[in-house]
Amino acid sequence: MASSGKKKTTMAKLNRESKLRERRLDKQARKDARKYAAAHPEEALTEMADESTTPDGEQPRQPDEGPPAAEPPAAKPAAAALADA
Repeated sequence: MASSGKKKTTMAKLNRESKLRERRLDKQARKDARKYAAAHPEEALTEMADESTTPDGEQPRQPDEGPPAAEPPAAKPAAAALADA
């Protein structure tokens, strides 16, 4: 017999549970990757050399690119801002 009552689980709880499941899957995937790398060290080294991005997802800088661009200067220099106050 099906229940005709209201749903008792809130969306917040469902979201927390889904995030928890995702974290557990990610953790298991990292664990499996470490086990595989330990069992197959020659394959892990070649895969690491083939990666074109850094661990944080950014493209690595080429040696001839120079330093990253600096932020644009503020509208007023600090001395001018102090003089106005």
